[in-house]
Amino acid sequence: MRLLASSKFVQRSAALAVLALSAATIASSGAAASVAPRLHQRAAVKTVRIAYLSFAVQNSYDAPMLAAAQAAAKREHAVLKVFDANNSPTTQYAQFQDAITAHQYQGIIVQPIFGTGLLGLVRQAIAHHIQVANLDQILGPNLGTDKPQVKGLAANVVFVPTEIGTKLGNLVVSACGKRNSCNVGYLYDIKASALDEAVYSGFSKAIAAHRNVKIVAQGQSFFTPSVGLAAAQNMLQSQPNLSLIVGSDQGIEGAQQAVAGAGRTGKVILVGYGASAAALRGVRSGSWYGDVAQLPASEGRLAVQDLVSAIRTNVVSGGVDPVAALPSGGVITKANVSQFHAEWPG
Repeated sequence: MRLLASSKFVQRSAALAVLALSAATIASSGAAASVAPRLHQRAAVKTVRIAYLSFAVQNSYDAPMLAAAQAAAKREHAVLKVFDANNSPTTQYAQFQDAITAHQYQGIIVQPIFGTGLLGLVRQAIAHHIQVANLDQILGPNLGTDKPQVKGLAANVVFVPTEIGTKLGNLVVSACGKRNSCNVGYLYDIKASALDEAVYSGFSKAIAAHRNVKIVAQGQSFFTPSVGLAAAQNMLQSQPNLSLIVGSDQGIEGAQQAVAGAGRTGKVILVGYGASAAALRGVRSGSWYGDVAQLPASEGRLAVQDLVSAIRTNVVSGGVDPVAALPSGGVITKANVSQFHAEWPG
């Protein structure tokens, strides 16, 4: 009996040992399972450093873009180091070089001043395993597409300049209507820039078939209302029969002052592009005929989100046009202006 009891005791002890070991294993596995997601989450929110190469920080169009990019970076656990080229292509080139050689950044966002001139540096950064996102301006020779023109580019969040020009031209044709003669003053921002050449190319093709629409004067605004004012004053003096002035919103803000100063409000039509607060007010009141939308804050937000995603997952987003889903393709008139929201002041 003692032997039997002893045998049963041994069996019971062995069973209890197995159960204890199983419980310990299950507890251990459960602990590992609960820790694993936390470790994964910790890895997922690891802070990344991004160099942000701005066209010009103080520009009223670029400032909201940067602010939105910084807000998105905070949400994405990223830190932006801002480089201000202040409209200088040579400064931006040097800043891009510095961002690569610093070995501090997992990503670079560039808003190119001279896109084709940066292609070599973009490829160099990618070769050094730095993710690069292009922002706002076209990076490459083809100014008629939002598709990336550099292999390995993490994101390409841009407006297509030729499309802006085409929409602008169509608005001008509509504004001129059936007038026998519609004399147009065309305001570039920076005439020699690739952006302006592309916008003008789309514009001139859109008006080409309409013989009543004729460009009779040109000027430059340099993205500044005061310079646009002076350029528009020259147009009005040299062309007493000027019918319409067209250009980016900042230039048209200056043109509006010039037209008012010349006592020609309501007689000279104003058409802009940018969808600034000033433009939407103008279209709503009827003092501007129409405008073509841009969304700089959306661009800044999307560029950061897509770049951080590429850094963490190595998945690129391709081309993104922020205005693609807007009403009427982003062409703003008094009939639909209530459907648009300004992302920059003008």
